[in-house]
Amino acid sequence: MPKQSVRRLSFFMLIAVLLPATISVGTITSPPVTAAAGLLEIAELLAHPEQYDHQDVVVSGAVTNVQLATNRQGQPAYGFLLKDQAGTLKVISLGQADIHEGDQVIVEGVFSRLRQVGRSIVYNEIKALSVKPLNRLNPDLVG
Repeated sequence: MPKQSVRRLSFFMLIAVLLPATISVGTITSPPVTAAAGLLEIAELLAHPEQYDHQDVVVSGAVTNVQLATNRQGQPAYGFLLKDQAGTLKVISLGQADIHEGDQVIVEGVFSRLRQVGRSIVYNEIKALSVKPLNRLNPDLVG
């Protein structure tokens, strides 16, 4: 009986599979331009925040400074700093934090170059739609 081979996907193919596509009337269209271009470096977001303001983005990096909270409606929320080799930005999300300090993650969300919170202004923040730890992806799929 022949051995079944496991198909290995490169990291970038895996990212393409994870990115959502929009389905409409039987056709598949590309995701927004920023997501279609693949992963962005944090340095790119920080260098051109006006270009990505209120746009869907996909970034990766290491999780630091995880903070748990509850929003005004009593729902669990969390925030953390996302660091790559060239920069750091803040990520916030609703729900239970399924991440830990030091995790490498892929974050998909909406980038805001500034947001006013009471008397404070928060700069360069992503409101995450999904946070996926890379160390929990199936190693058989990553080449």
